[in-house]
Parts: sequence; structure tokens; C-alpha cells
Amino acid sequence: MGLSEGLKYNLRGLWFGIKKPKLLLLGIIRFVAVIIITILAASLILVYHKELLGLIWDQPESYWILWLWYLLSWLVTFFLVVVSGVLSYLLAQILFSVIIMDYMSRITEKILTGNLKEETKLPVFQMLLYLIKQEIPRTFLPVLLSMALMILGWLTPAGPLIAIFSSCLAAIFLAWDNTDLVPARRIFSFKERFKFLYRNIFFHLGFGLPFLIPGLNLLFLSFAPVGATIYYCEKHDSPSQP
Repeated sequence: MGLSEGLKYNLRGLWFGIKKPKLLLLGIIRFVAVIIITILAASLILVYHKELLGLIWDQPESYWILWLWYLLSWLVTFFLVVVSGVLSYLLAQILFSVIIMDYMSRITEKILTGNLKEETKLPVFQMLLYLIKQEIPRTFLPVLLSMALMILGWLTPAGPLIAIFSSCLAAIFLAWDNTDLVPARRIFSFKERFKFLYRNIFFHLGFGLPFLIPGLNLLFLSFAPVGATIYYCEKHDSPSQP
């Protein structure tokens, strides 16, 4: 499966989720949660903007280099706002989206197949802890790695190439965070699930490309579990598939 197939399933999931009242409500809740946390984090950074910049470089008195200070000021602000957006998404993911994503995936699977296939039924609290634990290797660490690569790209001559690579890496792992919902719920081993990502790497890149569009990425992320579940049920959960 290629890039276009991944993009197609992402768009299908968005449209499918908008048409179903339960999925639409859950998607809106997730969207609003990320927006609120992002605004609060960005506002906090802007309020303490001068203090944060003072830790790096005090405002110079010379007018000859004052312009450089202002340029650095805006660059630091932009960088911190971007970082706050990513960290806000991760925080919202842990606090809100783990439960919402899994519930959206369950609803989608029931609509598509008429039932919910689970290998092992766990108590509610135990299942919640299990789902939260999945977010660390599946989303949290990969996205932080992508951010580290992006920062490294700004400090090296190969910056543009590293920035492109880190963006693609983030898109792939954010897509996997959604396509992994069904196999994780069925308690498949991490090794099996990572093989699934590796074998469908270009699909995940295509599925994750909309997540790189500023502003719209929050909308696509809010309904991504729907498209990912449709994909898994149609391509990997049919009678002909193991």
C-alpha cells in the first residue's frame, strides 16, 4: 500500500466520523481538548516571553545589534510555541485521547463488522492502564525523537534534509498511533505490531501527511482513529487475512 492509499483512508475516516453522531461528538471533544491545552500552553509562553529570552540573551543597549536581539526573540517565541503545541498534544493524548481514541475505534469496528473482536477481556481499570502504557513507545518517544532531530537540523548544514526526515518520521508514528489501536486492544505483542508498521511504512506515511498541515492537523488527528480502524478491518481483518 502506498502514499495515496494512506491519504485516502485518512480522508474516508474524517468523512465517516462526521456523518456518525457518536463519532462526531467524540471527535469534537478531542479537538476542543487539544485546542484548549495548546492555547493555555502558548499563552503561558507568551506571558513569560521576556523572562525566557533573558535566560538566553539580555536585551543589548547598542542599536547596532538590537535588531538581532529582536530577530532572536521572535525565533525563540516561534520555536517555543511549536514545542508547546507538540507537548500539549501529547499531554491531551495521555489525559483525554487514550480513552476517546479507543472508544472511537470500538464504535467504528462495531459499525463495520457488527461486533467487537477482542482476544482477551480485561477489567476496565486494567485495560485503561494498558492503553496508557501503549502511548509511551507508540507516540510519546517517537514524537520527542522527531523534535530532537528537528532541533538538530536547525544547528547543522544538513538542516533542510533532517527537518524533512523528522517531519516524515513524526507523520509515520502519529499514523501508527491510530492504526495500532485495534491490534493493541487485542493484546498483540509489541513485536508483532511494530512489524505491522514496518511492512506498511509507506501507507503510514501517506496516512500521516495531513498531520503535517498546521491548523488542519488537529482536525485530522481528532478523527484519525476512524480511518485507521476502517483500514485495519478492511485490509487486515478480513477472512482471507491471517
